[in-house]
Amino acid sequence: MNWKIYLALLGLTTVVTQATAAELSAHDIMEKNFYVTKIKTMKSDSTMQLINDKGQTRERKSETLSKLQANGVDSSLVVKFITPAEIKGTGFLQIEHSNADDDQWIYLPALKKSRRLVANNKKDSFVGSDFSYGDILLPKVDAYKHTLLRSENCDGQDCYVIESVPKDDTEKRNSGYSKKIAWIRKDNFLETKVEYYDVNARLYKTHTATEHKLIEPDTKRWIAMRREMINHQTGHKTIIHFDNIQAGIPVADSVFTTRSIERE
Repeated sequence: MNWKIYLALLGLTTVVTQATAAELSAHDIMEKNFYVTKIKTMKSDSTMQLINDKGQTRERKSETLSKLQANGVDSSLVVKFITPAEIKGTGFLQIEHSNADDDQWIYLPALKKSRRLVANNKKDSFVGSDFSYGDILLPKVDAYKHTLLRSENCDGQDCYVIESVPKDDTEKRNSGYSKKIAWIRKDNFLETKVEYYDVNARLYKTHTATEHKLIEPDTKRWIAMRREMINHQTGHKTIIHFDNIQAGIPVADSVFTTRSIERE
């Protein structure tokens, strides 16, 4: 083959490859964001700080177990609170279903029974924090219309900026959000920031995710070790920091039952 032709074809191939990599749709990007935290099994400790508009802080500690289900899409999650005394023994169970509504239960020791949360509980506060129960869930990608707004730097990372709008009024009503704007890293598809807008299109909350850590190198799964949610309408904020991460450990399916979270 003529070398000039070969080099021209090689250059064309490179351009096509780069163009293909650059032409991810907003939906593709959010799909990748959905899967980047899908870790096979993980155990962690976490510290939650609740900070009011006067700067006063309350602290809560918990243990978390998660497991990817056999379909490789849905995850199961258990959170048990350890301290302080007034919340000790409180448990939270979440089981995702890709083709149905996700299941969530909260166990309060004072009631001695688990309560199943319904869809319109999504916007309720997660154990008094600035995260809602819906924020704890990974939202279904197909439930939103995603638009790529631009690319820009965020927290030192080159990011896609994606606007996500609920496709129907039910999702909007249940989540309490009219839209979200997310900054997604281009190198690993983990979010660095998400802005949430209330049903009247006012900025409601901002979530920042920092201290990104590669947990499963073989599958390129990451987590943010520190998450902060600021409520702009109340001046309150919540910081969650994860420690003592253990991945790839044996976790029995029996952990993800209401009976399990009811054990004090």
